[in-house]
Parts: sequence; structure tokens; C-alpha cells
Amino acid sequence: MINFQYLRTTAVKTALNLIVKDPKAVFIAGGTNLIDLMKRGVATPEKLIDINHLPLKDIELVNNVLQVGALTSNTALAEHITVKQQFPLLMLALQSGASAQLRNVATVGGNMMQRTRCGYFYDITMPCNKREPGSGCGAINGYNRMHAIFGTSESCIAVHPSDMCVALVALGAQVVILGHKGERKINFSDFHRLPGTTPETDNNLRKGELITKIQIPINGFNQNYHYLKVRDRSSYAFALVSVAAALIIKNGLISDARLAMGGVAHKPWRLTSSEDFLKGKAGTTANFEAAAQLAMKDAKSFGENDFKLKLAPNAIVEALTIAKSKS
Repeated sequence: MINFQYLRTTAVKTALNLIVKDPKAVFIAGGTNLIDLMKRGVATPEKLIDINHLPLKDIELVNNVLQVGALTSNTALAEHITVKQQFPLLMLALQSGASAQLRNVATVGGNMMQRTRCGYFYDITMPCNKREPGSGCGAINGYNRMHAIFGTSESCIAVHPSDMCVALVALGAQVVILGHKGERKINFSDFHRLPGTTPETDNNLRKGELITKIQIPINGFNQNYHYLKVRDRSSYAFALVSVAAALIIKNGLISDARLAMGGVAHKPWRLTSSEDFLKGKAGTTANFEAAAQLAMKDAKSFGENDFKLKLAPNAIVEALTIAKSKS
């Protein structure tokens, strides 16, 4: 780990001023991902700006929209009464991530900003376009068991590791961002990026900006829901495939559906075509299987991860079946 300067601030405006002045400065909150990257030499910031004391930890319901401060811990969000009652899908996703100790310090904003756990990205002796643009992607012809099957490019096949983000994209959340030009909002589905030719850019947050909150509209997806995480062991493991599924069922038919996947793309992967297919249909196994096959239309595997082409649709069907069974 290189030597670095450490600063602490208690004001949002000061934090923004500090990050703009130094191109090699980064924000740090829980640090559960950043510190690992620094220890391995993947990230080499010369200045850390500690934002833990900024006033961004409130959770409140305003006009049927849940406002979640970016410095809220994953544990605090999962245990909040409004989340349990109105967004239990998010609660399940949060509880399936990392370990209890990490969830106690990991923040909502930090969870969104975490980087891939691709082994080639973490090993500075290996080629990785995400870490060193133009060096190549070692995973494409290497060990790629954990890697993407959707939205890949010749430059990168890494996956985004978050569970929380999969639920948030399914729930139609928005990200509130503050910079020197003022505040802007972006749909959660547009926050993270596919790799394309610039896999080093994970998201659409601009330099000098700060995530201040997440907004989640109350939407009725609190009765028939499930978060399914398929992984190699039952705790402290990243998803091979995960599925966030939520249904609104009226008079025996699905009036609305939300589906998103994790462990399959460079960003949380929402299945809008499958959602549209399910609307107006009965919650039968045949319809769930058809929706799952529709979701796999553009899937592509790379050898070690061929099994995901079967695992992913099976996981979709299972998640939808469990969600429906909660009626």
C-alpha cells in the first residue's frame, strides 16, 4: 500500500471542494472494498477524504418515496421498519450480502461504488483492461467461471458484485447526485455501465460528484417477492447468479412484475422483456419458464461459465415460483 494523505470533513460542500482540487483524491466511507484494493495495489489514491461524518445517514418516507442517505449502513437499511414493510425484497438482498460485520460498516453509496471481484482485476501481474486500459482481458480466454453472460464486450467480461443493487434496479430506484453544478437525479438502471470499450469506467458518476441519497417509490411489490442468491457457500460469497423477483397478483393474474439479475453482467441486469411478458398472465410454471427463456435471448458464455446458461433460467423460474407462493 502506498503512502496517502488522510482528511476528514463534516460538510458536503467542503467534501466536494476537496475532491475537485485533487484528481488523485477519493472519498472513503466504510472502506470495505477500497481498502482491499489499496492493499493489493489495484487502487493507489494519494489522498483519502473521509466522509463518514457528513449528514447523509437519514432514512425517511416523504410523499410515498423512501429517501435513503448514501452513508446509511447496509444493516441500518435492512433493519428499518419501512424497508421491512414496504421493500422486503431489498431487505432480503441486503441480508444476503457479505457478512454481518461488513454490513455494519458498508454504506449504501459504497455498495453502489464497489468494483468487480474478477481475479484478473485484483492481480496486478495479470492483464486487465479495467485496471490498465489496453492491456487485454485475461478472463476471456482464462478462468471465467464467475463472469458475465450478458452485455459483455471484447474488452471485459467482469460482473458487478452487489446484491443490494440488484434489488434497487428491480424496484425502480433513483440516485440523487450532488456536484458543483447542482443536484441531478439518475435512474438506478442507468447508474452503472456496461464495459463497451471503456471497462475502467464502472458508472456514470462524474469526477467531483457525490452520491447523496437513494429514492425508492412505494410500488406495491411487498407481498409476492423473493431474492434468490446461488453461490458456492451459504455465507460471505458472491453470487454465481442471483435473481430479484417481485409480482403484483390480482384476481389470479400478474398485473405487474419486476425481475433483475446479479452475477451475470457488468451492471445489475434488469429483465424488462420478461417483465412485460408476464403482465396479464397467470403465475404458472409454463409462463415462468417462457419468461426465463426470453431473458436468455442474448446470453453468451465463455467456457468455464457455460453452466450459467442453464443455471440462470432455472434460478429465474425458482425465484418467481417462490414469489408467487407467498400469496
